[in-house]
Amino acid sequence: MTPNRHNGTADAVLDAVRDCVLAVGVRRTTLTDVARRAGVSRMTIYRSWPDVQTLVRDLMTREWTALARSTAAGRRPGRPVLGELVAGVVAGLRAFRAHPLFRKIVDVDPELLLPYVLDRRGASQEALLDLIGEALREGHADGSVRPGHPARQARALLLVVQSFALSLPTMAEDADPELDEAAFAQELAHILERALAP
Repeated sequence: MTPNRHNGTADAVLDAVRDCVLAVGVRRTTLTDVARRAGVSRMTIYRSWPDVQTLVRDLMTREWTALARSTAAGRRPGRPVLGELVAGVVAGLRAFRAHPLFRKIVDVDPELLLPYVLDRRGASQEALLDLIGEALREGHADGSVRPGHPARQARALLLVVQSFALSLPTMAEDADPELDEAAFAQELAHILERALAP
């Protein structure tokens, strides 16, 4: 059960779980550790979260949705949506891959991401789909994005971006500037432009 985001206690608890996860990973984080860092009782935490995994899910949603919204907020009004959308997605991907929470989970607890790749969409993916879908509808209106079903286009775009987010290290080679992460970011931009251009 997701707590009210405007609740100061909820923010303090999520900040505390973030600090714990960054310090020791998800598997070694306990509700006792989180309560101690947040300065609240374990019962206060149990009222909103039954376990650490639920806390971490809400933390991922908070962190990654905020990142996506901040990237989307960088769009410049009055410019064709396609270019702004592609630039925002590529910038968002870079920021996501550099995010300390993502890095820690990938390094220490990568199995936490599997349900969101194989079985179901999470709240942060739903938020991303909403943001992308809104941009696509604006792109349809200004003619910079090819006509199509915005929800299907958004989902296809997110599938592509997720593969870059999760599998890029298997393909990139930092020693080769033609195959480093920056080169793949440019390639992603070309793929998205080609896929969405009228």
